Amino acid sequence: MIQDKPAVVCVFCGSTAGKDPVHIEAARTLAYEFHKNNVQLVYGGGATGLMGEIAKTLVSLSGPEAVHGIIPKALVKIATKSANNVSNGSSSEGKAAERVVSDIESDGIPESEYGMTTIVPDMHTRKRLMATKVLEGGPGSGFVSLAGGFGTIEEVMEMTTWNQLGIHRVGVVLLNVNGYWDGLLSWVRNAVSEGFITRENGAILAEARDATEVWPKLLAYQCSSDRMLLNWGEE
Repeated sequence: MIQDKPAVVCVFCGSTAGKDPVHIEAARTLAYEFHKNNVQLVYGGGATGLMGEIAKTLVSLSGPEAVHGIIPKALVKIATKSANNVSNGSSSEGKAAERVVSDIESDGIPESEYGMTTIVPDMHTRKRLMATKVLEGGPGSGFVSLAGGFGTIEEVMEMTTWNQLGIHRVGVVLLNVNGYWDGLLSWVRNAVSEGFITRENGAILAEARDATEVWPKLLAYQCSSDRMLLNWGEE
């Protein structure tokens, strides 16, 4: 009997841990939820912060084949100091400590405690490959955002826009721990009120208040009736 394909969920999040340990705990809990439901993770390839926590936790539970990091080449070669910080569990700031490897292969990094990593030429290729992996997954596949900075909000909003434009039809969920994303959700409500986003499309970006709510939200996700059903060719 051929089993159904597992769900693939792309998680956007910070490469730092933040000041409140509740965010690291949310990343860890989400990894346990993915393990329980046979969900595979696609993420930005980082070894630190929330990125590193969700990746290494899921690898420890489900094995390296359950985690696929995708990282631009420019972010791969990192100073030895950052490598020591990662191995010692120290906190390194920003993208400078996103991923540390010794032997770079032409197309990828061997499996490790953070899973398999694919090296791509640029940020645009990274996002496109992430989306491709999600759309190849089984029921419940989608995009989730934990806490993060400029890059995180840009990534989750782009996937929300792609949904509105009809490029994909999978769920996009904000894990709004301790109200971290309240400001963004307030902006969405205001944009609906002001007529820049339709009420139906205002629900494209779903909210989960706890990591245990994320998987049920993805499974139950329903597309907006007001999406643009455009022809994107191979998209």
